[in-house]
Order: sequence, then structure tokens, then C-alpha cells
Amino acid sequence: MTLSIGSIIGNRHKPSRNAPEGYDSRRSGKGCVCFLSVSDSRRDRVFGMRFTTRRDFLISSVAATVVATAAPQKRLATDWVTLGKSNVKVTRLAFGTGTHSGAVQRDLGQEGFTRLVRYAYDHGIRFFETAESYHGMPEMLAAALKGLPRDSYRLMTKYSTPPSGVPAEKIDGFRKALGTDYIDILLLHCLRPATWATDYKPLQDGMSEAKAKRAILSHGASIHGLTALRTIPGHEFLDIAMIRMNHKGSHMDTPLMRDTADVGDVDEVVKHTKAVHAQGIGVISMKLCGEGSFTCEDRDAAMKFAMNLGCVDSVTIGFKSTAEIDEAIDRMARVMNA
Repeated sequence: MTLSIGSIIGNRHKPSRNAPEGYDSRRSGKGCVCFLSVSDSRRDRVFGMRFTTRRDFLISSVAATVVATAAPQKRLATDWVTLGKSNVKVTRLAFGTGTHSGAVQRDLGQEGFTRLVRYAYDHGIRFFETAESYHGMPEMLAAALKGLPRDSYRLMTKYSTPPSGVPAEKIDGFRKALGTDYIDILLLHCLRPATWATDYKPLQDGMSEAKAKRAILSHGASIHGLTALRTIPGHEFLDIAMIRMNHKGSHMDTPLMRDTADVGDVDEVVKHTKAVHAQGIGVISMKLCGEGSFTCEDRDAAMKFAMNLGCVDSVTIGFKSTAEIDEAIDRMARVMNA
């Protein structure tokens, strides 16, 4: 039992078997006020301070409790957060492997990539994401994570759309490529058409079956375009939505059915993101660094923008150096606790 001296502990107090020597509880109004009936020397040893009277002791303890309670807890990049109603917990910052479809990470080679993944892992980033279309990256990620306890990190991958193949067989292939019995999050990748819910119904059914068998623990979609994003609020299939987000609209959603250099509609993206988050869908943001094009000042502004919207649970960034990992961890803590 952790004893907060002088705190109100309830209407019906039961002394703890682990209470320190001399513990005594006395009724005071509706609650119970806790005291220690001990000598000055005993009190000094336990609490490292002297009190002239029991009243001094009580006042000091209450003040210390109030200060401790009032201090806000800092939010960190390495905090574990729950992605909405999926109940899947991930670190707030994810390690992405798809910068320019994975070319940046592939160019590191397996040895360099493994060192980078292990550095991220050792510094508290325990959420790693890849995709079917990041050719070779699932296998490289599996090699980098080999030997680490599977329950100490989370894996997300993405099923390309329009889909091909038999869902059950392809999902088994994803697990084999990643060297795992289960995948924490599987997304429909690069969702564009407004008709995706009917067009990709067989794939959704296959993902639901895989979830029932615990081959995957949750499913969702990575959205690329306003046409698809406008259909996401209210959709019941999605546990998780991956949405492009930054303050400048760089590489964000437009009405076009293809990626474009046009500036995305930030206000509309934020509106839909808040709506899906409010219905319990976990939100992961991407393109936070404008596909690697942002300056340091832009990266600061983008992180501050996304992490203070109140509707983004986690963000993914593609890294190529340990310095970038350090920068992202420090930046996230700074902008969230300013």
C-alpha cells in the first residue's frame, strides 16, 4: 500500500496488512484520515524529515500530495496508446519503411537497416509498419526484428488495392514474409474509390475471417484521396484509419483519384479525421514530413499541428538515420508538452 498521509481514503477503511508499523486510521467526517503514531526518530527514517506536531505532518503531506497530483504527465513519442475500439496498443511514434515506396530504407542494406531498427527499438519505438507494395521491406523488417520478443512490438502491413489473389492465402504470405504468427494491424492499402466498400467486399470478408482466427488482430484502411475519405465516417468495417496529415497539405488528399503535386484540402481532411476518431476508429497519420520534403521548421509545425488536433493517436515516419529518430522523439515530446 502506498500511503498518502492525511488523504481521504473512503467511507469504510480497512487497514492494510502491509501498513507500516504504528499505522492508525481515525474517522474524520465522511472519510478516514491516516496518521502514523511513531516516534520522531522513526518518522525521520521513514520520511526523511521532522515534524514538530502531528498537524505539521498532516499539512506537509497534504501539500505534497496536491503538488504530485496537479503535475501534468508528459506525453512522449514512446508512450503506448490504444487505437480506438480496436484495443490494439502501439507506441505513439511508428517506424515507417515506405519512404518512396521503401527505396530509402532498402538503400540502407540489410545490415544498416537492422542497426536502425534496433536503435529505434532500444529507444522505445515499438511500432513498425510496412506494406505488400514496399517490395522487399517486409522481409528486411522480419530479419531486423528476429530474436526480439514478439509481444514487445507491434506490426502493421497493408494489402494492395485493387486486390488480387485469395485473401487467406495472401495473408498467410504476409505473415510468412514478416516472420510472425499474427499481424497486429492489416490495412486495405491506398484506398481511392468511393465505391470501395462494395468493390472490395470479398477482401473485407477475408480480413474479417483472418481476424476471427487471430491471424490478424485488427483491420482498417490507408486512405489516399478525398473521394474515399468522405465515405469513411460511419463505416463499421474499419478498426483503424491511416490518414495523410500535415499543416501545409503536402502529399495530402485531393478530389483526384491519383497522387498529385496539388495541395491537399487540409480543412476537409481534418473534419473527416475528427469524425472517424469520434466514432472510435483509431487514427494513424502519415506524410507528416511531406514525404521527406519538409525543412526542420516545417517538421516542427507539422508535428505540432497533427499531435494537437485531438484526433490523431499515432504517427508514422520513415527513417534513414539515427539522428532522424532522435529528432522525431525529441520533437514529439516538445510539441505535445509546450
